[in-house]
Amino acid sequence: MFYFDEINGFRVLKSNYIKEITAFFTTRDGFDFTYLKPERIISPVQTHSDNIEVVDERVDYPDTDGLIVKKSGDLIYLRFADCTPLIFYDKKQKIAAVSHAGWRGTVKKIGVKTIQKMNSDPDDIIALIGAAISVCCYEVSEEVKEELLSTVKNPAGLYKDRNVDLKKINARQLEEAGVKTIDICPYCTSCNNDLFYSYRKENGTKLRHYAAVLI
Repeated sequence: MFYFDEINGFRVLKSNYIKEITAFFTTRDGFDFTYLKPERIISPVQTHSDNIEVVDERVDYPDTDGLIVKKSGDLIYLRFADCTPLIFYDKKQKIAAVSHAGWRGTVKKIGVKTIQKMNSDPDDIIALIGAAISVCCYEVSEEVKEELLSTVKNPAGLYKDRNVDLKKINARQLEEAGVKTIDICPYCTSCNNDLFYSYRKENGTKLRHYAAVLI
């Protein structure tokens, strides 16, 4: 279950599904990652791809929309404003990942590809799906709708007319891949624009909130 917490005066969203590591989603409050005293802070250049990288000695990760972190002390974060933030924790390997699933990343099933790249047994995965634009506010073209729904075997309950539910589509993809533990944030970034940034609601804002993991 998702709940609001405060870290160093900044309001964040957490899930009680993950307690072993530091995993959270920021809000419009922003965040100062240095407060957590990580050894390194790493964020990729996101391009709506399905490219996923394992963090190693490199600092720069161009054209990357998923990062997997294995080393204690490394903090990773990705940026969002309507797209779906995904956090994964493998409780057996004790590794984690963050992925960015806009509609293009969702079509490419970046969430499923991330846990495959982690070499994880789906039974060991805890998945958090953060605040994103919800079915109430996300109207797309018929072509995009069909592309999204074609990524799952059972599209029931994932759309309403021309509106689609990116969070639930990502969850359905993960469920069909065998992931059993999934927490879905109820907040819509457009409806709750006082809490989160929304690319659509704010006419293409360049401001972003984050999904972050420190192991």
